Amino acid sequence: MSDVNWRLAMRSLRRDLRAADVRALFIALVLAVAASTMIAFFLDRLERGLERQAGQMLGGDLVLEQRDPFSGELRERLESAGFILSDQVDLVSMISRDGRFQPASLKAVDDVYPHYGVSHVDFGNGTEQIASGPAPGEAWADPRLIELVEIELGDRVQVGQTELAVTGIIEREADQSAGFGNFNPRLMLNTADVEATGLVQEGSRIEFEILAAGPPEALDQVQGLLAELRRNGVEVRDVRVDRPQLGNALQRAESYLGLAGLAAVLLAGVAVAMSTRRYVERHLDTAALLRCFGASQRQLVTIFTLQLMGLALVAAVIGALLGLIGQAVLIWLLVSFLPMTLPPPGLMPLGLGVFTALAVLVGFAGPTLLRIKRVSALKVLRRELDPLPPSAWLVVGVASLVFGGLLWLYSGSLPLAIALLIGGAVLLGVLWMISALLLSGLLRVVQRFSGRSEWSQALRLGGRQLARRRQTGLGQLLAFSVTFFAMAMIVLVRGDLLSTWQDQLPDNTPNYFAINIQPSERDPFEAAVSPRVETQSTLYPMVRGRVIAINGQAPRDAVPPDASGDNSLRRELNLTWQSEVPEGNAVVAGEWFSTAQIDEEASQDWMSAVEATPQSAPVPISMEDGLAERLGLGIGDEMTFSVGSDEITTQITSLRSLNWDSFQPNFFVIFPPGVLEQFGHSYITAFHLPEAEQELIRELITDFPGVSLLNVDAILGQVRDVLGQVTRAVELVLALVLLAGVSVLYAALTASRPVRAHESGLLRVFGAGSRMISRVQGAEYALLGFASGLMGAVLAELTTAALYIFLLDLTPRFHLGLWIFLPLGGAVLIGVIGHALSRGLRRQAPAASLGLLGEA
Repeated sequence: MSDVNWRLAMRSLRRDLRAADVRALFIALVLAVAASTMIAFFLDRLERGLERQAGQMLGGDLVLEQRDPFSGELRERLESAGFILSDQVDLVSMISRDGRFQPASLKAVDDVYPHYGVSHVDFGNGTEQIASGPAPGEAWADPRLIELVEIELGDRVQVGQTELAVTGIIEREADQSAGFGNFNPRLMLNTADVEATGLVQEGSRIEFEILAAGPPEALDQVQGLLAELRRNGVEVRDVRVDRPQLGNALQRAESYLGLAGLAAVLLAGVAVAMSTRRYVERHLDTAALLRCFGASQRQLVTIFTLQLMGLALVAAVIGALLGLIGQAVLIWLLVSFLPMTLPPPGLMPLGLGVFTALAVLVGFAGPTLLRIKRVSALKVLRRELDPLPPSAWLVVGVASLVFGGLLWLYSGSLPLAIALLIGGAVLLGVLWMISALLLSGLLRVVQRFSGRSEWSQALRLGGRQLARRRQTGLGQLLAFSVTFFAMAMIVLVRGDLLSTWQDQLPDNTPNYFAINIQPSERDPFEAAVSPRVETQSTLYPMVRGRVIAINGQAPRDAVPPDASGDNSLRRELNLTWQSEVPEGNAVVAGEWFSTAQIDEEASQDWMSAVEATPQSAPVPISMEDGLAERLGLGIGDEMTFSVGSDEITTQITSLRSLNWDSFQPNFFVIFPPGVLEQFGHSYITAFHLPEAEQELIRELITDFPGVSLLNVDAILGQVRDVLGQVTRAVELVLALVLLAGVSVLYAALTASRPVRAHESGLLRVFGAGSRMISRVQGAEYALLGFASGLMGAVLAELTTAALYIFLLDLTPRFHLGLWIFLPLGGAVLIGVIGHALSRGLRRQAPAASLGLLGEA
């Protein structure tokens, strides 16, 4: 029996491929799979690429750091777990040559370095890629050190008590991540030369590191050991935790791509539901004949299920191939934006695409397909014995559950999926009522048209036809509204994302940072820079401090478990003081320092008070809201900082939001004036230097040799390139969503074809010409499109506001053009597509059109 069912199903499928509803169903499934697999391929490759790149940026899969050499026992335990170890020593010392002195960061590496990646080094014949470090007796310097000390390749420099030959210029280190974590110029040497320098002394500022490379199983095996090391004060960086973070632009692009993929799947699902309804109605007579020939209800369902499953599998294969091509195009558009070379595609997204096709088919088509099961053999003789269609709530309920499952699968958040599902169900009920009121109001307005022109008559007749099919019209209005809403939402988000990114980097964005400006150099430096730059930020004082207690507890014990490894708790923070809220910052909770607080702090001899008695009251501070959220802190929480040899107890009195992508100096923690001035501090500023004033940099290096100048022009150029690439990637996904929206329109209009054919035949019987029928049909479609566009505008405006606030971190906007163009565009789009699809019906003889009544 199964072979018979299969043959019948495939024979029917080959015949049905010529039918418009089956083509619409097939296109919708292909688009659903293509959208889901393209996004899944891209995000899967990005995720695996981040894991792989994290090892390169950290220097290994596991990095341990402390101020004392590591024991041999620890090395044995790591090696027995399956790690390959590399030693590294970081320290700061003065480099000298021919009477020129310069502080430099020394990085000593062994012969195993690097575990991953290559260093880009110039040995005098152009940049080469080297998978090793300097040989004993040699050193490699970065370009800034070469310029400051005036070194030529082959020159010898004094490092502590020994001399090293500079044989290479480091353009890029294998394990150097982006950022401003190290402001001194760099000199790389071999660990074999560290002892000869004599720099490793008691009290030296030195860090010993073990860089370990190994499989994930090795990391799992030493988790207990790592927890013990953290408790003992060892800084532990795990590749699975301390992975490179995506920039805000890429994070938003990733969120947008996921949102667009789900929108395309939803639209395709709506098209599947509408196409399936027409498909079932067209096959009721076939099902009745099969019942006459002895087919059981179960066999009927099996035959038509096999047919649709076969269609879904073919659509899944084609959609997966399109998704594979689409993700390749997506990555090509983002190639210079991505922080790493991505690994090849995996197999998981292919399985996800096939599952998506089957889930969409079952969820959106399953309840409608069950109608075939209830067909009676008597329908062969009595055409009015159609089985009742399934309850609309059953169709919507099953489709919602399936879409909620897909949402959970893609987002990985069950609470989010449930919340959206419940909210969507409530919204759907509200929309149904609003749609009914809107359609009724629109039809009343149309019926009041009193003109005798052909278009006035066409509008009235079109409105009456919609009124006669109110339930069908409501269903189509709701489907079109959701379609226009999804399309408009993706377009709006795309436009606002791009405008936000472009506003983020104006032409006068700072392209230089000046760091380590001493108090005695502050005024001369500002006098030298200010007249020759286009824009300059405030000179912010900067003091280094470490968090040693939170609310009287050890920092790692006082914060949530997932924040115990946060960088802010493992390193010194840059602290500053300001009397006013810095530019680009906004207080989002609490209050900024009052004038009374500032005057009180400034009037105190704070250092004397500390030396004489314990601190009586906490010092008010302002904290960045993102750090406070990660650490679980809020207004009123206390933090104790170690600054120099002193401790300062503070209390959070305000939280600030700030833009980390602005290329301006930003601080996690700001103190009021009168607290930190007594500690040793330096200043930092950022400025935009025009191309014509580049000579200023050489003058600053000569006049202020201790000031570190960081040129971020290359980074700015890369970020601007990023915005263009993300724009093209977003537009690619937008095109896919628009195609899914068009498939909904095509499916809906195809499903209503028999009813409209019957009405067209009746109008012809009563003397209407082709021109009049064309205008009536055009008016009906235009009215439906106008109402759908208006409803879609309401949905899009409300939903984008929620998305901006809770997902994309953008400021909500009112879109006036949306309320003008979406209703008018809907009227034109539905009118044109519907009119074009009805052309064949208008050419049919009345008898042929009336003969389609049984399929309606």
